[in-house]
Amino acid sequence: MKKYVNRMILAAVLVVGFSAAASAQVIVKVRPAAPVAVRPAAPSPRHVWIDGGWEVRNGHYVHTNGYWAVPQRGRHWVAGYWAPRRHGYVWVPGYWAR
Repeated sequence: MKKYVNRMILAAVLVVGFSAAASAQVIVKVRPAAPVAVRPAAPSPRHVWIDGGWEVRNGHYVHTNGYWAVPQRGRHWVAGYWAPRRHGYVWVPGYWAR
Protein backbone atom coordinates (compact mmCIF):
# COMPACT_ATOMS: atom_id res chain seq x y z
CA MET A 1 0.00 0.00 0.00
CA LYS A 2 2.84 2.40 0.85
CA LYS A 3 4.47 1.81 -2.56
CA TYR A 4 1.15 2.55 -4.25
CA VAL A 5 0.74 5.84 -2.38
CA ASN A 6 4.34 6.85 -3.14
CA ARG A 7 3.82 6.12 -6.84
CA MET A 8 0.60 8.13 -6.90
CA ILE A 9 2.34 11.10 -5.25
CA LEU A 10 5.22 10.87 -7.72
CA ALA A 11 2.80 10.69 -10.66
CA ALA A 12 0.90 13.75 -9.39
CA VAL A 13 4.13 15.74 -8.99
CA LEU A 14 5.25 14.82 -12.51
CA VAL A 15 1.90 15.77 -14.05
CA VAL A 16 1.86 19.13 -12.28
CA GLY A 17 5.51 19.78 -13.19
CA PHE A 18 5.07 18.95 -16.86
CA SER A 19 1.83 20.90 -17.19
CA ALA A 20 3.41 23.95 -15.54
CA ALA A 21 6.39 23.76 -17.90
CA ALA A 22 4.15 23.36 -20.93
CA SER A 23 1.94 26.29 -19.97
CA ALA A 24 4.97 28.51 -19.36
CA GLN A 25 5.75 28.82 -23.08
CA VAL A 26 4.24 32.07 -24.21
CA ILE A 27 5.03 33.10 -27.77
CA VAL A 28 5.63 36.79 -28.48
CA LYS A 29 5.90 38.41 -31.91
CA VAL A 30 8.56 40.93 -30.83
CA ARG A 31 11.20 40.18 -28.24
CA PRO A 32 10.88 42.69 -25.40
CA ALA A 33 13.90 44.82 -24.55
CA ALA A 34 15.39 44.32 -21.11
CA PRO A 35 15.39 47.40 -18.90
CA VAL A 36 18.74 49.02 -18.22
CA ALA A 37 20.05 47.76 -14.88
CA VAL A 38 22.96 48.85 -12.74
CA ARG A 39 25.18 45.95 -11.72
CA PRO A 40 26.23 46.28 -8.07
CA ALA A 41 29.78 45.46 -6.95
CA ALA A 42 30.57 41.75 -6.65
CA PRO A 43 30.42 40.40 -3.10
CA SER A 44 33.66 38.46 -3.74
CA PRO A 45 35.99 37.54 -6.62
CA ARG A 46 34.37 34.09 -6.76
CA HIS A 47 30.94 35.48 -7.65
CA VAL A 48 29.71 35.64 -11.25
CA TRP A 49 26.98 37.91 -12.53
CA ILE A 50 23.77 36.23 -13.68
CA ASP A 51 21.95 38.55 -16.08
CA GLY A 52 18.28 39.20 -15.55
CA GLY A 53 15.88 37.12 -17.57
CA TRP A 54 12.20 36.73 -18.25
CA GLU A 55 9.47 34.65 -16.65
CA VAL A 56 5.83 34.17 -17.51
CA ARG A 57 3.28 35.69 -15.12
CA ASN A 58 -0.40 35.75 -16.01
CA GLY A 59 0.37 34.94 -19.64
CA HIS A 60 2.89 37.78 -20.09
CA TYR A 61 6.66 37.97 -19.86
CA VAL A 62 8.00 39.93 -16.88
CA HIS A 63 11.66 40.86 -16.56
CA THR A 64 13.57 39.54 -13.54
CA ASN A 65 16.62 41.27 -12.08
CA GLY A 66 20.14 39.92 -12.35
CA TYR A 67 22.11 38.78 -9.32
CA TRP A 68 25.52 37.58 -8.13
CA ALA A 69 26.04 33.85 -7.56
CA VAL A 70 28.88 31.51 -6.66
CA PRO A 71 29.13 28.73 -9.24
CA GLN A 72 29.43 25.14 -8.13
CA ARG A 73 32.75 23.52 -8.91
CA GLY A 74 32.96 22.45 -12.55
CA ARG A 75 29.86 24.40 -13.63
CA HIS A 76 29.37 27.55 -15.68
CA TRP A 77 26.34 29.72 -16.37
CA VAL A 78 24.66 29.45 -19.78
CA ALA A 79 22.68 32.64 -20.33
CA GLY A 80 19.00 32.58 -21.25
CA TYR A 81 17.97 33.59 -24.76
CA TRP A 82 15.01 34.24 -27.03
CA ALA A 83 14.45 31.23 -29.29
CA PRO A 84 12.62 31.67 -32.59
CA ARG A 85 9.41 29.70 -33.01
CA ARG A 86 6.95 29.45 -35.88
CA HIS A 87 4.92 32.54 -34.89
CA GLY A 88 7.42 34.50 -32.80
CA TYR A 89 9.82 33.89 -29.91
CA VAL A 90 9.88 32.11 -26.55
CA TRP A 91 12.27 32.71 -23.65
CA VAL A 92 14.62 29.84 -22.82
CA PRO A 93 15.88 30.36 -19.24
CA GLY A 94 19.55 30.22 -18.35
CA TYR A 95 21.00 27.28 -16.44
CA TRP A 96 24.16 25.90 -14.81
CA ALA A 97 25.99 23.45 -17.07
CA ARG A 98 29.03 21.24 -16.65
